Amino acid sequence: MKRVYGLTALTCLIILIIFAGILRLMNITGGRDSLKVGFIYDNDESTAYTYNFSLAKDAVEKKYGDRVEILTCSNVLDDEMDEPLRELVGEGCDIIFFNGYSDLVMKLAFEYPGVQFCQTSYMDMSDVKVPENYHTFKGEAYQGRYVSGIAAGMKIKQMISEGIITEDQAVAGFVAAFPTSEVISGYTAFLLGVRSIVPQAVMRVRYTETWSSYALEKNAARELIDEGCIIISQHTDTIGPAIACESAQQERQVYFVGYNQSMSEVAPSSSLITSRICWEPYVVSAVDAVMADKKIEKVVSGDIHGTDVCAGFENGWVEMIDLNQQAASPGTQEAMDKAIERFKRGDTGFVFKGDYTGVDPEDPSDTIDLRNGYIENAQTSYPLFHYILNDVIRIEEK
Repeated sequence: MKRVYGLTALTCLIILIIFAGILRLMNITGGRDSLKVGFIYDNDESTAYTYNFSLAKDAVEKKYGDRVEILTCSNVLDDEMDEPLRELVGEGCDIIFFNGYSDLVMKLAFEYPGVQFCQTSYMDMSDVKVPENYHTFKGEAYQGRYVSGIAAGMKIKQMISEGIITEDQAVAGFVAAFPTSEVISGYTAFLLGVRSIVPQAVMRVRYTETWSSYALEKNAARELIDEGCIIISQHTDTIGPAIACESAQQERQVYFVGYNQSMSEVAPSSSLITSRICWEPYVVSAVDAVMADKKIEKVVSGDIHGTDVCAGFENGWVEMIDLNQQAASPGTQEAMDKAIERFKRGDTGFVFKGDYTGVDPEDPSDTIDLRNGYIENAQTSYPLFHYILNDVIRIEEK
């Protein structure tokens, strides 16, 4: 009888060992039992950009439950984040994510080599020497911008065919924060998506000189609408432009294309579609890597450039949400799907390509001819296209 008990105990032990090995191979148990994860936000979750980024925190909580303790700091300005970052390190965070544009993160990473610092990219990282524990990442936003432009173009085409507007009234408007390459790349891709459906479409851009101001953004959108723009999009953080479009519906048909966060609740009649960067794939995979004591870039799926990573539709880093079936033109979903499939196959060269020339607004001697095409995010996750297309994009004075 003792021999039977012994064999049974031995069998159970072997099964447990095998099961533990399987769990480890499946990366369920990983190399650690628990982690402390920090998040520093440049704003709070009432703004579209930060809300969208916070979804990655929710995804980590959902996957790991009480195995992960999450600490957050909100409304941290880029030049004031030294103290909160050090506080998170002092609290024992193993990995910290930051969605702002401060170079302090990179500098502090040198001081704390045992902590992984992950920051949304804010400059060309291709020739920057960084410590091994400093990482940058960003979804290839131009892909979503282009596809949302297709949705806008389909609506403009419908309005032309129904006699609501004429071809020379095919004017889009864009509320932009600053003339950075990230912003210029995004609104250029948006317009080129529109022009893939309506070749005669043009666009007017107004800068607010701030990332987040409800009043300035709403006013900029209203001014563009008053100038005749029938489609408005934005690269700013508040619902102001969407509200302006919804209010204008009482006078004439004006539609809105969102970024980062659905505006269907605040603009149910005018909102067409929203594109968003999905931060969840990177953030969850980075936590997976630290939990398993692995290098982040060995776990994350995307285009790897040292410790800098980017990806698009093919890896779920970009997505389209809330197509308004009541407002969208028939066939819009099919047209978007066709472009998305091209992106998923790795075919990206068609976006910044055509009979266009552009000029760097900061340096008139820096020009580009898009007949040969331009590949965005080829060597870095930060968008670098920074040219204003001649004849089709006009920058409005404040």
